[in-house]
Amino acid sequence: MQRILRSRSRRLRSDQALCAAGQLSAPDAASTTSANGVATLAPAFGQALPSLDDVRAEYSHEVNAELVYELCAVLVREGLGTAETWKKSGGNALAFVQHAMVSAIGPERCDLLQRNVEYHLEVSDQLGRAGRDAELKSGQLVVTVECGGSGYFRIGPALDALEAEAEGLGAAFYWALTFALYRVMWIYNHDNALMYEERMHDYAAEDDAENQGQYEFPEVEKALPECIRKTQKRESPDWKARDRDLLRKFRNGKFSSWFERLRRIQRLSRLPLKQSREFLELGYYDDPPLPSLLVVFKEHDAITACFDDEGQSMMEGTAEPAVCVVFSPRQPEQVRHAIRIVDRFIALNCELFRLVEEIQESYHADAPVDRGEPSLRAA
Repeated sequence: MQRILRSRSRRLRSDQALCAAGQLSAPDAASTTSANGVATLAPAFGQALPSLDDVRAEYSHEVNAELVYELCAVLVREGLGTAETWKKSGGNALAFVQHAMVSAIGPERCDLLQRNVEYHLEVSDQLGRAGRDAELKSGQLVVTVECGGSGYFRIGPALDALEAEAEGLGAAFYWALTFALYRVMWIYNHDNALMYEERMHDYAAEDDAENQGQYEFPEVEKALPECIRKTQKRESPDWKARDRDLLRKFRNGKFSSWFERLRRIQRLSRLPLKQSREFLELGYYDDPPLPSLLVVFKEHDAITACFDDEGQSMMEGTAEPAVCVVFSPRQPEQVRHAIRIVDRFIALNCELFRLVEEIQESYHADAPVDRGEPSLRAA
């Protein structure tokens, strides 16, 4: 698993790991130091000045704090927050929102995600990075989910097992899963590696003749399983229908649990839930979201090499969040829409990583994944 840990300083923003529980503070809160030990200068008697020991001598102000409190109220009405949640949050509105959303995700799903990928959930009144935050319209907040460390899926052994069951079954499974994930999240697979290799050839062709011999090309095409090479370029327009028929034919067989996970992922990916893509231009993002998942066929194949090479530059710019929904907490339906989008994203990821863990348990028990020195680990 790749880790990208960031230090951020943002206004009116909750910023923790998706399933982390903890109190958050408002960075822009302006406060004065409490007066401790203030007492009267004379012994107590009827006309003495009152003691200030029990008088609150602190004032805090949060920009747009009223929006966060309105969001808290909506979450309570939606059943996502209680008095106990408020107590755990220490009376902090941002922390309450964080706890409420984590509570909606649930401990089991949180544990699953934490084992496989690194997501950060934020609620903010700004959108952007690197000191170039874009102000949203008055009365708006934004909820985002950012990827800080990619998940890892070695799918090769599963494809071999499926192809042994029926020719073309492994390829059908791979393409169906890939297309479903593409609808919702950013992944890095053989397509990205092929594009990277093509760019490397272009760079070499443009370089000086004496430097061209220094280039090493990963030869991604040779690293692909035979079933994927054969199905990369489909000449017939009916191949999707044939793949569906093949998956349907074997869905109740030896690998029924895999096919059930795939069907759930497909259903979740088709939900018509639009993110606020138009607002991402306001945030001055340089790159698309960091990949939530690295899909390889073997442990140290050409796709892995391409990802590790590209990973060295993935943090040079500012990447978009994986999920972005702008909403008004004064419009309950907009809040519910934002919750549905986040929940769909979490639900799909949970189905994905249950599939990953199930396949890994079946075929990788004797070869544990060791990505201890990935390119995207924080220094």
